[in-house]
Amino acid sequence: MIKCGVKRMERIQKIIAQSGLTSRRKAEQMILDKRVKVNGQTVTELGTKVSAKDKVEVDGVPLDREEPVYFLLYKPTGVISSVKDDKDRKVVTDFLSEVKQRVFPVGRLDYDTSGAIILTNDGELANKLMHPKFQIDKEYVAKIKGIPDKRHLNILRKGVRLEDGVTSPAEVKIMSADRKKNTSIIHLTIHEGRNRQVRRMFKALGYDVVKLKRERYGFLNLKGMNPGDIRELKPHEVKQLYKTAVT
Repeated sequence: MIKCGVKRMERIQKIIAQSGLTSRRKAEQMILDKRVKVNGQTVTELGTKVSAKDKVEVDGVPLDREEPVYFLLYKPTGVISSVKDDKDRKVVTDFLSEVKQRVFPVGRLDYDTSGAIILTNDGELANKLMHPKFQIDKEYVAKIKGIPDKRHLNILRKGVRLEDGVTSPAEVKIMSADRKKNTSIIHLTIHEGRNRQVRRMFKALGYDVVKLKRERYGFLNLKGMNPGDIRELKPHEVKQLYKTAVT
């Protein structure tokens, strides 16, 4: 397992955030509100550091402090981006059945979309990566019905009006087109994470998505991986993710 999580001594607000309980900023407010204890003593200083041996409590409840782990999954289609499903469908965490830590997906990929998705138990990193202000690039390859003209490509590049607002500008490129079958393969890079966003963007312009794959999340790609494959991120990759989502 990667040893890139809790160090020998860490600021207590970071430890609380990494547990997934809340964000670091809210953790700091909890400390100021005298809701945090270390080894039975109330902590009020934000600079307080703790080790793995210290007992941390928030509102009287011991903090669950697992060793942080980080994975990249090539999610196949027909899999739910969740830790459980009320319809008993396969979920992304089923691919990590041997992992003791309670990991969860960072963001979502649609049931019928394949591709790169991060799984971790590091709540602080997950919150950073999913926050809109950090604008993490996500690169998709879409097979669609139809061949977009220059006007529609420009709309995608400038922003598509959807029911929940205009999308941010996207990078778009037609990779190939089959005029006989009236289909095309499109590379699309966005940094937002709205529900079924790519499919809705094309639908708004009159194109149905036949197949969709997320090839890249930030700097992480699927090179050498097949659907269902999962790999543990290397320490330098975890550090780079934190740098990508710097406050």
